[in-house]
Amino acid sequence: MCIVAIAWQLFDELPLVLLSNRDEFLQRPTEPLHQWSDQPIYAGRDKQSGGTWLGIHQQVSPAQSAEYHQQNGRWAAVLNFRDGVQASSDERSRGALVTEFLTGILSPMDFARQIDLQDYAGFNLIIGDAAQAVIVNNRGHAPTPLYAGLHVISNGQPEDSWFKTERLRGRLRQEVLPLIAEDSSPAYWQAAAFNVLSDSTKAPEDKLPVTGVAFEVEQMLSSVYIEPVAFGDTKTSKPTYGTRTQSILTLSKDSREVSALTAHIVSREYPHSVAGE
Repeated sequence: MCIVAIAWQLFDELPLVLLSNRDEFLQRPTEPLHQWSDQPIYAGRDKQSGGTWLGIHQQVSPAQSAEYHQQNGRWAAVLNFRDGVQASSDERSRGALVTEFLTGILSPMDFARQIDLQDYAGFNLIIGDAAQAVIVNNRGHAPTPLYAGLHVISNGQPEDSWFKTERLRGRLRQEVLPLIAEDSSPAYWQAAAFNVLSDSTKAPEDKLPVTGVAFEVEQMLSSVYIEPVAFGDTKTSKPTYGTRTQSILTLSKDSREVSALTAHIVSREYPHSVAGE
């Protein structure tokens, strides 16, 4: 189901700080964060459909050693949209939206405007580069530039106020953003960010959104971090679903060149993420 928080243009040294939890069925085959050999992408990879949920443009320079990477500042993340509408077999993978943007040349806004929205199951897509960030979905939210500030998005409309989005927003404002303001070096604040992403507090009944799914399922999915749960299989209590990957993506100013930005991702994979693979 997933949740993404974006601090956009809040810090001079880190114009982008993106935090992400990827929630997924544990049996879905997935490759962890790595440099793709077939495309200029640095990301985890969904082995079932070939796309990704979060990544940056990056490629190994053929003229340099394998340790030298070229970037163009493009980044992207996609989340599904929870409205009770089941995906059909003829719809394209939402992960392809991320890979196509990362490997393309269109600006974030131009890319968002040319998407064939009905080709995909419900999604929220956030795409950007060093200059612009744009959010779009195929549930009525037209391509819109992100304003400077903190944005927290899950599986509803970007402006929806869910328990999990507001809890993450509040903890980031209190526990993480002040640390980045003090010292933007990753070692100073990333442990606190991962701690906030690991919040498993579930919503009380009166704080649950209405998205077309059963109450029990909605409460199961209401925390920022979803602990492994039996979901989608009533015949077993064996965990089948949960938060599989936590990631932090940043754009930072390159100290060697004032006008350049460097993209970086760090991720944590959970042991249960490889169950059944």
